[in-house]
Amino acid sequence: MNIESEKILAMRKDAAEIFYKALHAVQPDDAIRRHCKYEGKTLFIGNREYHLPGYKNVFVVGAGKAGAPMAAAIEDLIGESVTEGIVTVKYGHGSDLNRIKLKEAAHPLPDENGRHAASAIYNLAERAGKDDLVLCLISGGGSALMPFPYDGLTLKDKQDTVKALLSCNASIHEINTIRKHISKIKGGQLARAAYPATIVTLMLSDVVGDDLDIIASGPTVPDKSTFADCRDIFHRHNLSSRIPERILKHIELGISGLIPETPKSTDPAFNKTHNLIIGSNIESLFAAKVEAGHLGYHVLLLSSMIEGETRYVAQVHAAIAKEIIKTGNPLPKPACILSGGETTVSVTGSGLGGRNQEFALSASIDIAGNKNIVILSGGTDGTDGPTDAAGAFSDTHTVKRAEKLNLDPYQFLLNNDAYHFFQKLGDLFITGPTQTNVMDLRIVLVK
Repeated sequence: MNIESEKILAMRKDAAEIFYKALHAVQPDDAIRRHCKYEGKTLFIGNREYHLPGYKNVFVVGAGKAGAPMAAAIEDLIGESVTEGIVTVKYGHGSDLNRIKLKEAAHPLPDENGRHAASAIYNLAERAGKDDLVLCLISGGGSALMPFPYDGLTLKDKQDTVKALLSCNASIHEINTIRKHISKIKGGQLARAAYPATIVTLMLSDVVGDDLDIIASGPTVPDKSTFADCRDIFHRHNLSSRIPERILKHIELGISGLIPETPKSTDPAFNKTHNLIIGSNIESLFAAKVEAGHLGYHVLLLSSMIEGETRYVAQVHAAIAKEIIKTGNPLPKPACILSGGETTVSVTGSGLGGRNQEFALSASIDIAGNKNIVILSGGTDGTDGPTDAAGAFSDTHTVKRAEKLNLDPYQFLLNNDAYHFFQKLGDLFITGPTQTNVMDLRIVLVK
Protein backbone atom coordinates (compact mmCIF):
# COMPACT_ATOMS: atom_id res chain seq x y z
CA MET A 1 0.00 0.00 0.00
CA ASN A 2 1.42 3.42 -0.96
CA ILE A 3 1.53 6.49 1.25
CA GLU A 4 -1.45 8.14 -0.44
CA SER A 5 -3.63 5.03 0.06
CA GLU A 6 -2.64 4.89 3.73
CA LYS A 7 -3.59 8.55 4.08
CA ILE A 8 -6.98 7.89 2.47
CA LEU A 9 -7.68 5.05 4.90
CA ALA A 10 -6.74 7.27 7.85
CA MET A 11 -9.04 10.00 6.55
CA ARG A 12 -11.90 7.50 6.21
CA LYS A 13 -11.39 6.55 9.83
CA ASP A 14 -11.51 10.25 10.77
CA ALA A 15 -14.73 10.73 8.82
CA ALA A 16 -16.39 7.81 10.60
CA GLU A 17 -15.28 9.10 14.01
CA ILE A 18 -16.72 12.54 13.20
CA PHE A 19 -20.00 10.96 12.11
CA TYR A 20 -20.37 8.87 15.26
CA LYS A 21 -19.60 11.83 17.51
CA ALA A 22 -22.37 13.72 15.72
CA LEU A 23 -24.76 10.81 16.34
CA HIS A 24 -23.87 10.70 20.03
CA ALA A 25 -24.92 14.33 20.42
CA VAL A 26 -28.49 13.61 19.32
CA GLN A 27 -29.26 10.37 21.12
CA PRO A 28 -32.94 10.58 22.14
CA ASP A 29 -32.58 9.46 25.76
CA ASP A 30 -29.86 12.04 26.42
CA ALA A 31 -31.93 14.71 24.67
CA ILE A 32 -34.92 14.00 26.91
CA ARG A 33 -32.76 14.12 30.03
CA ARG A 34 -31.33 17.48 28.94
CA HIS A 35 -34.78 19.01 28.54
CA CYS A 36 -36.79 17.16 31.20
CA LYS A 37 -36.30 16.86 34.97
CA TYR A 38 -38.45 15.13 37.59
CA GLU A 39 -38.25 16.42 41.15
CA GLY A 40 -40.74 16.22 43.98
CA LYS A 41 -43.49 14.71 41.80
CA THR A 42 -43.14 17.64 39.41
CA LEU A 43 -42.09 17.13 35.80
CA PHE A 44 -40.11 20.06 34.42
CA ILE A 45 -40.12 20.27 30.60
CA GLY A 46 -38.25 23.22 29.16
CA ASN A 47 -39.44 26.26 31.10
CA ARG A 48 -42.78 24.69 32.11
CA GLU A 49 -43.68 22.47 35.04
CA TYR A 50 -46.34 19.81 35.47
CA HIS A 51 -47.23 18.57 38.98
CA LEU A 52 -48.18 14.99 38.16
CA PRO A 53 -50.42 14.28 41.19
CA GLY A 54 -52.64 17.07 39.84
CA TYR A 55 -53.50 14.97 36.78
CA LYS A 56 -55.94 12.08 36.80
CA ASN A 57 -54.04 10.21 34.07
CA VAL A 58 -50.71 10.57 32.30
CA PHE A 59 -50.86 9.10 28.79
CA VAL A 60 -47.89 8.68 26.43
CA VAL A 61 -48.35 8.52 22.65
CA GLY A 62 -46.10 9.04 19.67
CA ALA A 63 -44.38 7.74 16.57
CA GLY A 64 -40.95 7.77 14.95
CA LYS A 65 -37.70 5.91 14.47
CA ALA A 66 -36.43 7.21 17.81
CA GLY A 67 -39.65 6.28 19.61
CA ALA A 68 -38.22 3.38 21.62
CA PRO A 69 -35.39 5.23 23.42
CA MET A 70 -37.62 8.30 23.87
CA ALA A 71 -40.32 6.17 25.50
CA ALA A 72 -37.74 4.33 27.63
CA ALA A 73 -36.34 7.66 28.85
CA ILE A 74 -39.84 8.83 29.85
CA GLU A 75 -40.44 5.59 31.75
CA ASP A 76 -37.09 5.99 33.51
CA LEU A 77 -37.97 9.56 34.35
CA ILE A 78 -41.52 9.34 35.70
CA GLY A 79 -41.92 5.57 36.13
CA GLU A 80 -45.26 4.52 37.57
CA SER A 81 -46.81 7.93 36.96
CA VAL A 82 -47.47 6.75 33.39
CA THR A 83 -51.02 5.43 33.19
CA GLU A 84 -50.82 3.98 29.69
CA GLY A 85 -48.99 4.57 26.43
CA ILE A 86 -48.68 3.60 22.77
CA VAL A 87 -45.75 4.56 20.53
CA THR A 88 -45.14 3.32 16.96
CA VAL A 89 -41.60 2.54 15.84
CA LYS A 90 -39.99 1.12 12.71
CA TYR A 91 -39.60 -2.64 12.36
CA GLY A 92 -36.53 -3.77 14.25
CA HIS A 93 -36.45 -0.65 16.44
CA GLY A 94 -38.57 -1.95 19.31
CA SER A 95 -37.71 -2.85 22.92
CA ASP A 96 -39.43 -4.07 26.08
CA LEU A 97 -41.01 -1.42 28.28
CA ASN A 98 -43.23 -1.63 31.34
CA ARG A 99 -46.15 0.75 30.79
CA ILE A 100 -45.75 2.02 27.24
CA LYS A 101 -46.58 -0.38 24.41
CA LEU A 102 -44.31 -0.20 21.38
CA LYS A 103 -45.94 -1.09 18.06
CA GLU A 104 -43.70 -1.86 15.07
CA ALA A 105 -44.70 -0.77 11.56
CA ALA A 106 -43.29 -0.03 8.11
CA HIS A 107 -41.30 2.96 6.87
CA PRO A 108 -41.16 4.83 4.47
CA LEU A 109 -44.36 3.37 3.01
CA PRO A 110 -47.04 2.81 5.67
CA ASP A 111 -48.62 -0.58 6.32
CA GLU A 112 -51.58 -2.11 8.18
CA ASN A 113 -49.63 -2.39 11.43
CA GLY A 114 -49.05 1.34 11.29
CA ARG A 115 -52.70 2.01 10.60
CA HIS A 116 -53.84 -0.13 13.54
CA ALA A 117 -51.31 1.56 15.85
CA ALA A 118 -52.36 5.04 14.68
CA SER A 119 -55.99 4.20 15.34
CA ALA A 120 -55.09 3.04 18.86
CA ILE A 121 -53.10 6.24 19.48
CA TYR A 122 -56.00 8.37 18.27
CA ASN A 123 -58.47 6.48 20.47
CA LEU A 124 -56.22 6.86 23.51
CA ALA A 125 -55.98 10.60 22.86
CA GLU A 126 -59.76 10.84 22.58
CA ARG A 127 -60.12 9.19 25.99
CA ALA A 128 -58.09 11.95 27.63
CA GLY A 129 -60.09 14.46 29.65
CA LYS A 130 -59.49 17.97 30.94
CA ASP A 131 -57.66 16.66 34.03
CA ASP A 132 -55.28 14.46 32.04
CA LEU A 133 -51.75 15.01 30.71
CA VAL A 134 -50.74 13.60 27.32
CA LEU A 135 -47.03 13.32 26.52
CA CYS A 136 -46.42 12.96 22.78
CA LEU A 137 -43.04 11.69 21.54
CA ILE A 138 -42.32 12.55 17.91
CA SER A 139 -39.27 11.83 15.76
CA GLY A 140 -38.35 11.35 12.13
CA GLY A 141 -40.40 8.77 10.31
CA GLY A 142 -43.48 9.57 12.36
CA SER A 143 -45.53 10.46 9.29
CA ALA A 144 -45.19 7.01 7.75
CA LEU A 145 -45.45 5.22 11.08
CA MET A 146 -48.73 6.89 12.06
CA PRO A 147 -51.01 6.44 9.02
CA PHE A 148 -54.70 7.05 9.76
CA PRO A 149 -56.51 7.66 6.46
CA TYR A 150 -59.40 10.08 6.44
CA ASP A 151 -62.85 8.51 6.20
CA GLY A 152 -63.44 7.17 2.69
CA LEU A 153 -59.74 6.80 1.90
CA THR A 154 -57.76 3.57 2.05
CA LEU A 155 -54.25 2.76 3.17
CA LYS A 156 -53.41 1.81 -0.41
CA ASP A 157 -54.55 5.29 -1.53
CA LYS A 158 -52.01 6.77 0.88
CA GLN A 159 -49.29 4.33 -0.15
CA ASP A 160 -49.73 5.09 -3.86
CA THR A 161 -49.79 8.82 -3.19
CA VAL A 162 -46.60 8.75 -1.12
CA LYS A 163 -44.87 6.57 -3.75
CA ALA A 164 -45.69 9.12 -6.44
CA LEU A 165 -44.44 12.00 -4.29
CA LEU A 166 -41.22 10.22 -3.31
CA SER A 167 -40.36 9.48 -6.94
CA CYS A 168 -40.88 13.00 -8.33
CA ASN A 169 -38.39 15.04 -6.25
CA ALA A 170 -41.11 16.48 -3.98
CA SER A 171 -39.73 18.08 -0.82
CA ILE A 172 -40.59 16.78 2.64
CA HIS A 173 -42.63 19.97 3.18
CA GLU A 174 -44.71 19.13 0.12
CA ILE A 175 -45.07 15.46 1.00
CA ASN A 176 -46.19 16.22 4.54
CA THR A 177 -48.62 18.87 3.35
CA ILE A 178 -50.39 16.14 1.40
CA ARG A 179 -50.15 13.68 4.29
CA LYS A 180 -51.79 16.15 6.67
CA HIS A 181 -54.81 16.61 4.42
CA ILE A 182 -55.55 12.93 3.80
CA SER A 183 -55.16 11.95 7.46
CA LYS A 184 -57.35 12.06 10.57
CA ILE A 185 -54.40 12.39 12.97
CA LYS A 186 -51.79 14.65 11.35
CA GLY A 187 -51.76 18.42 10.92
CA GLY A 188 -52.84 19.21 14.50
CA GLN A 189 -55.64 16.69 14.53
CA LEU A 190 -54.14 14.59 17.33
CA ALA A 191 -54.16 17.69 19.55
CA ARG A 192 -57.79 18.31 18.64
CA ALA A 193 -58.63 14.70 19.51
CA ALA A 194 -56.96 15.04 22.94
CA TYR A 195 -58.56 18.39 23.81
CA PRO A 196 -59.36 19.48 26.54
CA ALA A 197 -56.43 17.50 27.98
CA THR A 198 -53.04 19.15 28.37
CA ILE A 199 -50.68 17.87 25.70
CA VAL A 200 -46.89 18.27 25.61
CA THR A 201 -44.93 17.13 22.57
CA LEU A 202 -41.20 16.41 22.58
CA MET A 203 -39.70 16.37 19.07
CA LEU A 204 -36.52 15.22 17.41
CA SER A 205 -36.45 17.26 14.21
CA ASP A 206 -35.71 15.60 10.89
CA VAL A 207 -36.83 18.44 8.63
CA VAL A 208 -34.95 21.37 7.16
CA GLY A 209 -35.58 24.51 9.19
CA ASP A 210 -37.08 22.54 12.11
CA ASP A 211 -40.62 23.60 11.15
CA LEU A 212 -42.84 22.20 13.89
CA ASP A 213 -45.80 21.60 11.59
CA ILE A 214 -43.66 19.50 9.20
CA ILE A 215 -41.93 17.20 11.72
CA ALA A 216 -43.92 13.93 11.43
CA SER A 217 -46.60 16.06 9.74
CA GLY A 218 -47.22 18.00 12.95
CA PRO A 219 -49.88 15.92 14.75
CA THR A 220 -50.03 18.42 17.63
CA VAL A 221 -49.13 21.61 15.77
CA PRO A 222 -51.41 24.16 14.03
CA ASP A 223 -51.34 23.55 10.30
CA LYS A 224 -50.43 26.47 8.06
CA SER A 225 -51.16 24.61 4.82
CA THR A 226 -54.47 24.14 3.03
CA PHE A 227 -56.28 21.79 0.65
CA ALA A 228 -55.56 24.30 -2.10
CA ASP A 229 -51.84 23.89 -1.42
CA CYS A 230 -52.24 20.14 -2.01
CA ARG A 231 -53.76 20.71 -5.43
CA ASP A 232 -50.92 23.10 -6.28
CA ILE A 233 -48.35 20.46 -5.32
CA PHE A 234 -49.96 17.86 -7.59
CA HIS A 235 -50.01 20.35 -10.46
CA ARG A 236 -46.44 21.54 -9.83
CA HIS A 237 -45.07 18.01 -10.18
CA ASN A 238 -47.52 16.89 -12.90
CA LEU A 239 -48.80 14.17 -10.60
CA SER A 240 -52.57 14.33 -11.08
CA SER A 241 -52.60 11.33 -13.43
CA ARG A 242 -50.65 9.24 -10.89
CA ILE A 243 -52.67 10.09 -7.78
CA PRO A 244 -55.60 7.81 -6.81
CA GLU A 245 -58.96 9.21 -7.84
CA ARG A 246 -60.28 9.09 -4.27
CA ILE A 247 -57.39 11.27 -3.08
CA LEU A 248 -57.98 13.85 -5.83
CA LYS A 249 -61.71 13.94 -5.05
CA HIS A 250 -60.98 14.29 -1.33
CA ILE A 251 -58.73 17.30 -1.97
CA GLU A 252 -61.36 18.95 -4.18
CA LEU A 253 -64.04 18.40 -1.52
CA GLY A 254 -61.72 20.07 0.97
CA ILE A 255 -61.17 23.05 -1.32
CA SER A 256 -64.96 23.34 -1.69
CA GLY A 257 -65.39 23.39 2.09
CA LEU A 258 -67.25 20.06 2.20
CA ILE A 259 -64.46 18.52 4.30
CA PRO A 260 -63.14 20.51 7.30
CA GLU A 261 -59.69 22.05 7.05
CA THR A 262 -56.93 20.93 9.39
CA PRO A 263 -56.96 22.94 12.66
CA LYS A 264 -55.28 26.32 12.51
CA SER A 265 -53.66 28.43 15.26
CA THR A 266 -57.01 29.80 16.45
CA ASP A 267 -58.32 26.33 17.34
CA PRO A 268 -58.92 26.09 21.13
CA ALA A 269 -57.04 22.76 21.27
CA PHE A 270 -53.77 24.66 21.02
CA ASN A 271 -54.49 26.68 24.15
CA LYS A 272 -53.40 23.61 26.14
CA THR A 273 -50.78 22.27 23.72
CA HIS A 274 -47.03 22.85 24.04
CA ASN A 275 -44.36 21.68 21.56
CA LEU A 276 -40.62 21.52 22.20
CA ILE A 277 -37.74 20.48 19.91
CA ILE A 278 -35.18 18.51 21.93
CA GLY A 279 -32.74 17.59 19.15
CA SER A 280 -31.93 18.67 15.58
CA ASN A 281 -29.45 18.46 12.74
CA ILE A 282 -27.52 21.57 13.78
CA GLU A 283 -26.73 20.03 17.18
CA SER A 284 -25.18 17.00 15.47
CA LEU A 285 -23.18 19.30 13.17
CA PHE A 286 -21.84 21.31 16.10
CA ALA A 287 -20.63 18.06 17.70
CA ALA A 288 -19.07 17.00 14.38
CA LYS A 289 -17.31 20.36 14.16
CA VAL A 290 -15.77 19.93 17.61
CA GLU A 291 -14.57 16.40 16.85
CA ALA A 292 -13.07 17.41 13.50
CA GLY A 293 -11.20 20.18 15.27
CA HIS A 294 -9.84 17.69 17.81
CA LEU A 295 -8.60 15.57 14.91
CA GLY A 296 -6.62 18.52 13.57
CA TYR A 297 -8.85 19.79 10.77
CA HIS A 298 -9.79 23.37 9.96
CA VAL A 299 -13.58 23.21 9.85
CA LEU A 300 -16.22 24.96 7.75
CA LEU A 301 -19.83 24.24 8.71
CA LEU A 302 -21.80 25.13 5.60
CA SER A 303 -25.40 24.74 6.71
CA SER A 304 -27.91 22.40 8.34
CA MET A 305 -30.55 23.44 5.80
CA ILE A 306 -29.24 22.15 2.48
CA GLU A 307 -31.89 20.90 0.08
CA GLY A 308 -32.05 20.29 -3.67
CA GLU A 309 -31.24 17.57 -6.18
CA THR A 310 -28.62 15.31 -4.60
CA ARG A 311 -26.18 15.07 -7.48
CA TYR A 312 -26.05 18.86 -7.91
CA VAL A 313 -25.47 19.39 -4.19
CA ALA A 314 -22.67 16.81 -4.43
CA GLN A 315 -21.06 18.75 -7.28
CA VAL A 316 -20.97 21.90 -5.15
CA HIS A 317 -19.32 20.07 -2.24
CA ALA A 318 -16.77 18.53 -4.61
CA ALA A 319 -16.04 21.96 -6.08
CA ILE A 320 -15.29 23.37 -2.62
CA ALA A 321 -12.90 20.49 -1.94
CA LYS A 322 -11.07 21.13 -5.23
CA GLU A 323 -10.89 24.86 -4.48
CA ILE A 324 -9.22 24.08 -1.15
CA ILE A 325 -6.59 22.01 -2.94
CA LYS A 326 -5.95 24.64 -5.61
CA THR A 327 -6.10 27.94 -3.70
CA GLY A 328 -6.47 27.19 0.01
CA ASN A 329 -9.91 28.80 0.03
CA PRO A 330 -12.26 28.99 1.84
CA LEU A 331 -9.94 27.44 4.45
CA PRO A 332 -6.50 25.79 4.48
CA LYS A 333 -5.65 22.12 4.54
CA PRO A 334 -6.22 19.88 6.41
CA ALA A 335 -9.84 20.87 5.92
CA CYS A 336 -13.21 19.50 6.92
CA ILE A 337 -16.41 20.65 5.22
CA LEU A 338 -19.63 19.79 7.07
CA SER A 339 -23.22 20.11 5.97
CA GLY A 340 -26.62 18.75 6.89
CA GLY A 341 -30.18 18.82 5.69
CA GLU A 342 -32.08 16.57 3.32
CA THR A 343 -31.62 16.44 -0.42
CA THR A 344 -33.87 14.69 -2.92
CA VAL A 345 -33.39 12.27 -5.81
CA SER A 346 -35.31 12.37 -9.07
CA VAL A 347 -35.64 8.65 -9.72
CA THR A 348 -35.31 7.83 -13.42
CA GLY A 349 -33.55 4.46 -13.18
CA SER A 350 -34.43 1.06 -11.74
CA GLY A 351 -31.48 0.65 -9.37
CA LEU A 352 -31.19 0.61 -5.60
CA GLY A 353 -29.88 3.33 -3.36
CA GLY A 354 -30.64 6.48 -1.43
CA ARG A 355 -29.77 10.15 -1.47
CA ASN A 356 -26.59 9.71 0.59
CA GLN A 357 -25.22 6.93 -1.59
CA GLU A 358 -26.09 8.93 -4.69
CA PHE A 359 -24.33 11.96 -3.18
CA ALA A 360 -21.16 9.93 -2.63
CA LEU A 361 -21.30 8.45 -6.14
CA SER A 362 -21.84 11.78 -7.86
CA ALA A 363 -19.07 13.42 -5.83
CA SER A 364 -16.64 10.60 -6.62
CA ILE A 365 -16.88 11.44 -10.32
CA ASP A 366 -16.12 15.12 -9.67
CA ILE A 367 -13.13 14.56 -7.38
CA ALA A 368 -11.50 11.85 -9.52
CA GLY A 369 -7.95 12.76 -10.53
CA ASN A 370 -7.32 14.86 -7.43
CA LYS A 371 -5.48 13.75 -4.30
CA ASN A 372 -6.47 13.12 -0.71
CA ILE A 373 -10.20 13.91 -0.64
CA VAL A 374 -12.55 11.68 1.35
CA ILE A 375 -16.32 12.05 1.45
CA LEU A 376 -18.80 10.40 3.80
CA SER A 377 -22.52 11.01 3.42
CA GLY A 378 -24.91 9.22 5.74
CA GLY A 379 -28.39 9.28 7.24
CA THR A 380 -28.40 9.74 11.00
CA ASP A 381 -31.12 7.09 11.31
CA GLY A 382 -28.81 4.44 9.90
CA THR A 383 -30.83 3.90 6.73
CA ASP A 384 -30.59 5.50 3.31
CA GLY A 385 -33.52 4.84 1.03
CA PRO A 386 -34.78 1.23 0.99
CA THR A 387 -31.35 -0.18 1.90
CA ASP A 388 -29.45 -1.50 4.91
CA ALA A 389 -26.77 1.19 4.54
CA ALA A 390 -26.68 4.62 6.16
CA GLY A 391 -24.74 5.95 3.18
CA ALA A 392 -21.35 5.50 1.57
CA PHE A 393 -17.70 6.56 1.43
CA SER A 394 -16.06 7.89 -1.69
CA ASP A 395 -12.63 9.34 -2.33
CA THR A 396 -10.24 10.36 -5.07
CA HIS A 397 -9.45 6.68 -5.83
CA THR A 398 -13.07 5.52 -6.11
CA VAL A 399 -13.48 5.93 -9.87
CA LYS A 400 -10.09 4.34 -10.63
CA ARG A 401 -10.88 1.35 -8.39
CA ALA A 402 -14.29 1.01 -10.07
CA GLU A 403 -12.74 0.98 -13.54
CA LYS A 404 -10.44 -1.88 -12.54
CA LEU A 405 -13.61 -3.85 -11.71
CA ASN A 406 -15.23 -2.83 -15.01
CA LEU A 407 -17.77 -0.68 -13.17
CA ASP A 408 -18.92 2.49 -14.93
CA PRO A 409 -19.87 5.06 -12.28
CA TYR A 410 -21.78 7.14 -14.83
CA GLN A 411 -24.06 4.23 -15.70
CA PHE A 412 -24.69 3.41 -12.06
CA LEU A 413 -25.56 7.06 -11.42
CA LEU A 414 -27.86 7.15 -14.44
CA ASN A 415 -29.66 4.06 -13.14
CA ASN A 416 -29.91 5.39 -9.55
CA ASP A 417 -27.98 2.28 -8.51
CA ALA A 418 -25.43 3.67 -6.07
CA TYR A 419 -26.03 0.84 -3.59
CA HIS A 420 -24.75 -1.90 -5.89
CA PHE A 421 -21.86 0.29 -7.04
CA PHE A 422 -20.56 0.82 -3.51
CA GLN A 423 -21.44 -2.72 -2.46
CA LYS A 424 -19.07 -4.06 -5.13
CA LEU A 425 -16.35 -1.69 -3.92
CA GLY A 426 -16.92 -2.47 -0.23
CA ASP A 427 -17.59 1.20 0.46
CA LEU A 428 -21.10 1.14 1.93
CA PHE A 429 -21.36 2.81 5.34
CA ILE A 430 -23.43 0.49 7.52
CA THR A 431 -24.24 1.52 11.08
CA GLY A 432 -27.35 -0.51 11.87
CA PRO A 433 -30.29 1.20 13.64
CA THR A 434 -29.04 4.32 15.42
CA GLN A 435 -32.25 4.98 17.41
CA THR A 436 -32.21 8.62 16.32
CA ASN A 437 -33.04 10.65 13.21
CA VAL A 438 -32.03 14.25 12.49
CA MET A 439 -31.66 14.13 8.70
CA ASP A 440 -28.33 13.62 6.92
CA LEU A 441 -24.68 14.45 7.60
CA ARG A 442 -22.09 15.09 4.90
CA ILE A 443 -18.40 15.14 5.73
CA VAL A 444 -15.75 16.20 3.20
CA LEU A 445 -12.11 15.88 4.27
CA VAL A 446 -9.15 17.36 2.37
CA LYS A 447 -5.48 16.83 3.26
